[in-house]
Amino acid sequence: MNTVTTGTALMLLCGIVGAACSSAASAATSDDDVPSVVIHYYPQSLDTDGGARALYRRIVHAAAEVCPAPAGSSHFINGDVRRCREQSIARAILTVNNPRLAAVYAASSRKS
Repeated sequence: MNTVTTGTALMLLCGIVGAACSSAASAATSDDDVPSVVIHYYPQSLDTDGGARALYRRIVHAAAEVCPAPAGSSHFINGDVRRCREQSIARAILTVNNPRLAAVYAASSRKS
C-alpha cells in the first residue's frame, strides 16, 4: 500500500494563511508542525478511471482538511486558502505520479 501526504508542501502556505486568519500565529519549526493528512490507497485502484476519480476526490477532501476556511466563511474561501488547497492537490498528484490520476486532475482544473 502506498501513501500520499497532502500536507508536506504546505509549510509556507499554512504560515501565510495562519498569519492572515489569526493575530497570534506562530511560525512552523519543522515538517511535524505542518498540518497533513495521509491517504492510503492501492496502486491497482488507479487502473480504472473510477478508481482515479475516487482517489482524486479523497485528495481534494484532504486538501480542505489541511487548508481550512476561516470560521464563519462557509460559502466564501479567500485566495490564500484556495491557493493552499490548489498547491496541496497538485503536490499530491505529482507524488502519486499516475497518468490516469493526472488526467482526472487536468480535466478538473479545466472546469475551474
